[in-house]
Amino acid sequence: RMARKLAGELGEAGYVVVSGLARGVDTAAHLAALETGTIAVLAGGVDVVYPAENAVLAQEIQDKGLRISERPVGTVAQARDFPRRNRIVSGVAQAVIVIEAAAKSGSLITARTALDQGRDVMAVPGHPFDARAAGTNILIRDGATLVRRASDVIDALATPEPVAKPAPETASVRADAARPDTQELHRRILDRLGPSPIPEDLLIRDIGISAAQASAEIATLEIEGMIRRDPGGLLSCVTTGRSD
Repeated sequence: RMARKLAGELGEAGYVVVSGLARGVDTAAHLAALETGTIAVLAGGVDVVYPAENAVLAQEIQDKGLRISERPVGTVAQARDFPRRNRIVSGVAQAVIVIEAAAKSGSLITARTALDQGRDVMAVPGHPFDARAAGTNILIRDGATLVRRASDVIDALATPEPVAKPAPETASVRADAARPDTQELHRRILDRLGPSPIPEDLLIRDIGISAAQASAEIATLEIEGMIRRDPGGLLSCVTTGRSD
């Protein structure tokens, strides 16, 4: 109900609604925004609709909006593809609104990815005894914009962001030269982690890079299922048989 109301009112205000064509919240948001503009990001090939029950909705989105995917045509989505899809959802959006999420929901990984991409993160609060609201309440506690109605979103997006001062070219060149490539950085993170959880700030200190860069790669490894995040910001490695 909340997803339908927000998507409908935001669509009427001129915003395009982006979601993943999943059951529940995604479906409600797409349906509410069909006439005003909606984008469906698929986890598999753009021609492979999942869940199959949304085939009619997917066709309507194709006719009236947009269906996109990074996967080749004909690809059937695997479990690992859904978190990867979510980084595209957040990447093409101006802001991410989490309607409901459990404490260990994949939506929280999407929210962290959105922050790494420089997107606004917003969340709908819920009752403290409702497990489906635990994740959204955590996001709000940690600084996400609280959303009760569409006007909260519109007001937040209307607030101008400060213009960042360009860094000197020499500093940019030095930063690029000092930045390790992604594969090497992933190796260093996984080498430092083991089955016993350690604090994220300790990991960042030990691998010797900026918190912003480390957070982005940690989120990527979470999406790929190679590391696990436990309560309290603790991280551990869940891969086996990894070769360097």
